Amino acid sequence: MDTMGRHVIAELWKCNIEKLNDMAFIERTFVDAALEAGAEVREVAFHKFAPQGVSGVVIISESHLTIHSFPEHGYASIDVYTCGDRIDPNVAADFIANALGAGRSEVVEVPRGIGPIEVMQKSGEGSYSSTSS
Repeated sequence: MDTMGRHVIAELWKCNIEKLNDMAFIERTFVDAALEAGAEVREVAFHKFAPQGVSGVVIISESHLTIHSFPEHGYASIDVYTCGDRIDPNVAADFIANALGAGRSEVVEVPRGIGPIEVMQKSGEGSYSSTSS
C-alpha cells in the first residue's frame, strides 16, 4: 500500500431538494453507500437543521463518510475517507451522488499519509489527473 488512506471530497450540485432536506433518506443513503463499498458501519449520527439542511456522519471501521446539505442551493458537500486499500471510497461517493440526483459533481481524491499532498481530480471519463505543482 502506497498510502494510509484515500480521501474523496465531492461537491454535489443540482441535487434533489427534497432529498437534501430528508434526514432519514440521507442517513439511509449514507449507510447503504458504506455497505455498498464493503465498509463495516460502526456508528451513525445525523442532525436536521431548522429551517433546512442536514449534517451527518457514518463512522466505519475504515474511517468515515460525512455530509453537509444546503437544500436552498441544491448543493451537498460530502467526503468519504477510507484507511487501507480494501475499500474504494469512490464507490460510496458515486452511490451518494446518484441517490441525491446530483446533476453536476466535482470530485477530488487526496491520498493520505504519504507526505506532500498530491490532489487527484476526477475527469468526466472517470479517470484521475494530478493537480499538484
